[in-house]
Amino acid sequence: MAHISLSDEDLKQIEARGMSREQVLSQLETFRQGFPYARLLRPCRVGDGIEVLQQADLARLRETFSAAASAGRVMKFVPASGAATRMFKSLIAFHNRYDHMDAHEMRAAGEKNQPDHASFLEFIKGIKKFAFYDDLRSAMSKDGLDTEDLISKREYKPILEYVLSSKGLDLAQLPKGLIKFHRYPETSRTAFEEQLVEATGYTTDHNGLARVHFTVSPEHEASIKEHLRRICDHYEKSGIRFELTFSLQKPSSDTLAADPDNRPFRDKEGRLVFRPGGHGALLENLNALRADLVFIKNIDNVVPDRLKQETTIYKKALGGYLIELQEEIFGWLERSSSRDLEDGYIEEMFAFIRDRLCIHPPKGVEQGSRENKMDYLISRLNRPLRVCGMVKNEGEPGGGPFWVEHEDKSTSVQIVESSQVDMQSAKQRGIWESSTHFNPVDLVCGVRDYKGKPFDLMNFVDPSTGFISVKSKEGKELKALERPGLWNGSMAYWNTVFVQVPIITFNPVKTVLDLLRKEHQPE
Repeated sequence: MAHISLSDEDLKQIEARGMSREQVLSQLETFRQGFPYARLLRPCRVGDGIEVLQQADLARLRETFSAAASAGRVMKFVPASGAATRMFKSLIAFHNRYDHMDAHEMRAAGEKNQPDHASFLEFIKGIKKFAFYDDLRSAMSKDGLDTEDLISKREYKPILEYVLSSKGLDLAQLPKGLIKFHRYPETSRTAFEEQLVEATGYTTDHNGLARVHFTVSPEHEASIKEHLRRICDHYEKSGIRFELTFSLQKPSSDTLAADPDNRPFRDKEGRLVFRPGGHGALLENLNALRADLVFIKNIDNVVPDRLKQETTIYKKALGGYLIELQEEIFGWLERSSSRDLEDGYIEEMFAFIRDRLCIHPPKGVEQGSRENKMDYLISRLNRPLRVCGMVKNEGEPGGGPFWVEHEDKSTSVQIVESSQVDMQSAKQRGIWESSTHFNPVDLVCGVRDYKGKPFDLMNFVDPSTGFISVKSKEGKELKALERPGLWNGSMAYWNTVFVQVPIITFNPVKTVLDLLRKEHQPE
């Protein structure tokens, strides 16, 4: 490791974040060495790494799951920390150019069909369909502005300002969960509210209590809690109750930024610069819950009530599938605790991990000593379990399901992001591009062992699966270190099963224009 000098002030700053000097130096070494690429063998396909639930199985699986939910074993975990800046990225870009454009330049931009201009025109065309439109009109009216009159005159600058800035709704700075997504006859709902309504469909116990955990940002914690309090007051009048818990992404999970020479990046005052470590940092939040059965779903993947039934059916089915598989695994582990097993039984266990868990051991393991075979099998079975819904790939960006070869030559199925793939290799790029399915972040996780004890999830992370990106601060280029992603590298050493789910269960809102899709509009 190259010599890096850290001052006493640096060490105080590091300690105040709950980090150690060794952690920081290790991160700098990671910048220097980089991360190895994943070794893709082939994409997972139906019948080869992806299971398909038969219609006849759905009722049984839902019944199995409902018994666990009724007993209070189930909760929902929703990462909801991020601001909606990316959601409004194209509008922000257009607004930033607006002041410098005359009418001729605006027409020219439209003729060239520049992406941000095209997005802006689509936004204006559909503006009355957004669930936040009434709030926009109200905010502008208070300042004597008529939204519809401005649209008719093609005076768009005030509209953009009231959408994006603190002069009006300030939507670009809000957490995505606080933005109104869907309009109903009597009201409109935010993404937070839709998450709660959805949760009542599959996390409610026999006492009518639905448990949901949100990760939130410190600057928005108070407003989010107040918003959710009002929502809960409304629903609890009708007999529904919520147990809501919250956590913040810990400063100790941030990562040090580096300059192009892999030395600590410093701000104008000479202080070290730390950045959020990506959604993989939320593994600590999940681990701290000490939960049992946990659904993980992104804050923006919600639908109006008219489409929730299909989502609920498959959430329960995935949960039932996990419970049945978990019970099989627990049975193997309980019978193995005596370690006095016939050779035929050991062979059945190897067949189980290959056929049901898609784990192919390193060469030689099955020819090893009885003791070594038992050690391997127990180690592989006694891990957190996740069942991941997979949808057919229709061009959405993000990770997908692949067969991956590991350092020890074993193979398993993994969720892989594009940043983990060597796109300079024609073979690896070809495997990546031939993928048929996509990871919509639709997971149910079993995080307790066969004795009912919570796993320490930090023990099942593959630290080599992070990635390095290039950002800028104060006009200077920096390198940012992303921790292994929550549903790929952070869960790399979990037992994993992929199950195909209908595309209708995946309706993310990555840009504001996604809210104009028919799935997010009233019938």
